[in-house]
Amino acid sequence: MAVGKYSRVAITDRPPHADAAPAVCASSRNPGLAATVSRDIIAALAGRTSTVAVAVADPGTGVTCGLRADRHFDSASVVKVTILAALLRQTQEQHRQLTHQEDQRAIAMITKSDNAAATALWRQLGRATVQHFLQLAGMSQTVLGSDGRWGLTQITGLDQLKLLSLLDNANTVLTDTSRGYVLNLMSRVVPGQRWGVPAGAPAGVRIQVKNGWMSRATHGWRINSIGSFAGPGRTYEIVVLTQDNASMAYGVTTVERVARAVHKDLNPG
Repeated sequence: MAVGKYSRVAITDRPPHADAAPAVCASSRNPGLAATVSRDIIAALAGRTSTVAVAVADPGTGVTCGLRADRHFDSASVVKVTILAALLRQTQEQHRQLTHQEDQRAIAMITKSDNAAATALWRQLGRATVQHFLQLAGMSQTVLGSDGRWGLTQITGLDQLKLLSLLDNANTVLTDTSRGYVLNLMSRVVPGQRWGVPAGAPAGVRIQVKNGWMSRATHGWRINSIGSFAGPGRTYEIVVLTQDNASMAYGVTTVERVARAVHKDLNPG
């Protein structure tokens, strides 16, 4: 699997029109399905004041989606997956296992979104180590936060999709053991943080999610959600990044409207 597998995901900033939805999604194998997902994503966002980026990849159907997928958003806590991936890449290069302390911090950082654990790992790694991972992963649009402010890392839907693809598929950047470790923690996120892109996921699908939320004076609440969904014989990924939300609840609703539409269309019946 090439690291840049989804680098050609459809991207559009065109506003929806009453007579025709923009081509948010594409698929050479299933153009009709891609058109349906496009229409339903736009419908899910109708009337919402949030600024939203969406990126979807479903290798099983060949559908990829990109709405503002190259637009930058503050990461908030979704960057914690990148921090952990960078740590695991470092351990691979150093030919060692995680220490007990690293393991405990990783668990807290992903499953409970513990900020102190994230800060400790961010400081331990340093910007150069995290940037090294980004380069290997082909995440060229990601700009790390300065002065230790990992939550202000600038991310795009496209780069987050690359990260999820890296976790879901065998590659030369992360070993199967490293990939499995991250996905296992993302599947164990505490119940109170399992909102977002899991909304509408069909029964029997393994949900692997990481969310981020943060309010700032400009652009209101940032509500972000990334996840991969593994069922028998298939895995697909959804990324929804938002800002300009009046409240956390408003942003969560925006994300979940999109997620429900995508899950419904990719899992008919």
